[in-house]
Amino acid sequence: MNLSPHFSLAELVASQVATGKGIDNAPAPAIVANLTRLAMLLEQVRTLVGAPIAISSGYRSPALNKAVGGAGNSAHMLGLAADIRTAKLAPKALALLIRQSDIAFDQLIYEGTWVHIGLSVGAPRRQVLTAKFAGGGVSYVAGIV
Repeated sequence: MNLSPHFSLAELVASQVATGKGIDNAPAPAIVANLTRLAMLLEQVRTLVGAPIAISSGYRSPALNKAVGGAGNSAHMLGLAADIRTAKLAPKALALLIRQSDIAFDQLIYEGTWVHIGLSVGAPRRQVLTAKFAGGGVSYVAGIV
């Protein structure tokens, strides 16, 4: 099922961890509506980049989110976030390009080897962060650094 011209439901719910651990990652209809919004956001990113966008993580059921160590309030569980990459740009360059655009995202996080982009239920904050991984944990600093 295509949610937009270039993104399908299958790729937004695909998870090797879910498959490997037998976790049901099928979204409810309300989540599919959010994933459709997310797919349209990803279309904007694809147009901005001028190249395909690869999704490493989209929707996560609560069980999958727990299995991957996701935040307890992760937008992934609402179908409102994706971790993305593109072969055309390094992740930092991708994050900088999105930040400088007029794309209405809620949260943009440069995470080293990928970029997290998310929507919100309310007005988009355009929050921009960089994740810092150390000692088995993660902290965030404002901006792309």
